[in-house]
Amino acid sequence: MRDRLNELVRASPTPEHGRNVAREYLQALILSSLQRAGAMIPLAFHGGTALRFLFGSPRYSEDLDFALERRAARYDFRAYLQAIRGDLAVEGYAVELKVSDRQAVHSALVSFPGLPFELGLSGHRNRVFTVKMEVDTAPPAGAVLATTVVRRHVTLQLQHHDRASLLAGKLHALLQRPYAKGRDVYDLFWYLSDPTWPAPNLALLQNALRQTGWAGPEVSAQNWREMVRGRLEALPWDQVVADVGPFLEPGAGLDLLTLENLLRVLG
Repeated sequence: MRDRLNELVRASPTPEHGRNVAREYLQALILSSLQRAGAMIPLAFHGGTALRFLFGSPRYSEDLDFALERRAARYDFRAYLQAIRGDLAVEGYAVELKVSDRQAVHSALVSFPGLPFELGLSGHRNRVFTVKMEVDTAPPAGAVLATTVVRRHVTLQLQHHDRASLLAGKLHALLQRPYAKGRDVYDLFWYLSDPTWPAPNLALLQNALRQTGWAGPEVSAQNWREMVRGRLEALPWDQVVADVGPFLEPGAGLDLLTLENLLRVLG
């Protein structure tokens, strides 16, 4: 499998694209390990990487985000990480782990020291690839779960938030994040430009907003678009485009990401 990673990187049109492809390949191996360890029973995959793996978004993502949705099932974050380390060692990868699990959000950095140099993506031997994992052990109530079998580098069976719940999570990030993140905006554009995508799970969105101290009005089917519109109109669009550009596949339509177009699909 190391040979396959080398092939993918060599076939990439630019070093930036090669780094995105390499990180995604490592994410797939980590997800496969989590699946074998039984993590997909208590955990639900969500966030930008879920959007790419499950629905083919043209945006690469850096993190693996999960919510602990089945509390009755056995959950052991550190055991999952050791399973990841062991599985990847068999494939020839050196892995370093940095864990933080004393708060409600359990997080870990899964690092691959020296791998960028080995792949020809960096001239510095000490550079690392890092995949961040986060598990929200006290997620807001209301998410609807689904399970999908998908092949992206490896075959995966992933429990995840359903489409309406994924959109609700993205709206929460957009409304509550204290800074402009172009990846949020691009994902929202991608969601809303698909006329078959369902409306957001408003119960989940309201619970998530309340959990993070939302001071605005109660969200409803009548006002959520206006709430999002107000947030979009306040964003610095040069920063939005600069943030998301490095994470897009070639030809992903960055030139279409304008305030006018986003307000058009928002309706």
